[in-house]
Amino acid sequence: MTVHELSRTDARRIAVRAQLLDAVRPDGLPAVVRGLTLLQIDPTAAVAPNADLVAWSRLGPTYEPDELTAALEKRSLLELQAMIRPAEDLALYRAEMAEWPERGTPSSWREYHRTWVAANDACRKDVLARLGAEGPLPSRALPDTCAEPWRSSGWTNNRNVTKLLELMVQRGEVAVAGRGGGDRLWDLAERVYPDTPPVPVEEALRIRDERRLRALGIARARGPECQVEPADVGEAGEEAVVEGVRGKWRVDPAQLGRPFEGRTALLSPFDRLVHDRRRTTQLFEYEYQLEMYKPAAKRRWGYFALPILHGDRLVGKLDATADRKAGVLEVHAIHEDVPFEAAVRHEVGQEIADLARWLDLELVLPH
Repeated sequence: MTVHELSRTDARRIAVRAQLLDAVRPDGLPAVVRGLTLLQIDPTAAVAPNADLVAWSRLGPTYEPDELTAALEKRSLLELQAMIRPAEDLALYRAEMAEWPERGTPSSWREYHRTWVAANDACRKDVLARLGAEGPLPSRALPDTCAEPWRSSGWTNNRNVTKLLELMVQRGEVAVAGRGGGDRLWDLAERVYPDTPPVPVEEALRIRDERRLRALGIARARGPECQVEPADVGEAGEEAVVEGVRGKWRVDPAQLGRPFEGRTALLSPFDRLVHDRRRTTQLFEYEYQLEMYKPAAKRRWGYFALPILHGDRLVGKLDATADRKAGVLEVHAIHEDVPFEAAVRHEVGQEIADLARWLDLELVLPH
């Protein structure tokens, strides 16, 4: 079998085009979500909510956040484990849910998840009964009758009902039916998910690998175990090597040999183009960390710095904050990984101005 030999430029262009960030913009929000396979939900909105920012990066000023809200209300898009996916894709997850926790759970957590849910089976049944009678409901409306508290070293410690609901999502018993005031509203999965037969697990995993590779363009065959959305793609696509990068890759053959025309874009820190930091370093030679959890004095680029894409290169970071009370998008700094040429500086400036207009905020630049 042929092993495709790619330059770093080839690999970058494949990745950018697959992520719908080249000059040809996709035709509307449904095309974006189907092309990317998902929009990640994250509560941080220093500039804009992640799902909206990712959609805007692809669609530009034509995108309105109300479109996403309407699609979720109509359930053409559904929320599954903090990811927004096309409703038809739920069939690729239902069989895996039936085999929980052997499927869809990192091996290091399986036994604890199994025993903790079993210990709190009475609470699980209480939740199902309450949702069946009164749902959709926020988690705070559900009584905590857990016999054994959830323990972790992080922020989920003792958040019993929330954690139980999230595990019941993995089991296919409950689902997020919508949001109210920022809170997730929970209901029985059978009242939320489309009534379509599940795709058998092995076939579903293969299809998901293929779709993930189409969305990424190029990826590793194997990677660290990840519960929600892996960065690897198994045997999908065809084998490739990238000049100057160790190891073998899988590439989407549909992306090979296609012309490329790039553009300038501002990306969310959670954007799938940069989400796999190791791939970003290897292919784009770009260093990036999300610094919101660092003390301010130790940040190099800012609390929620946006990666800057120009053509097939990641060229810098935008440190900006949307102050909605003051009505301004305040730019604290534009970090240039290498000094911008005049044309790059102009295009980056235009993109920042477009972002401010889309947010309906006045742009405030650093002095």
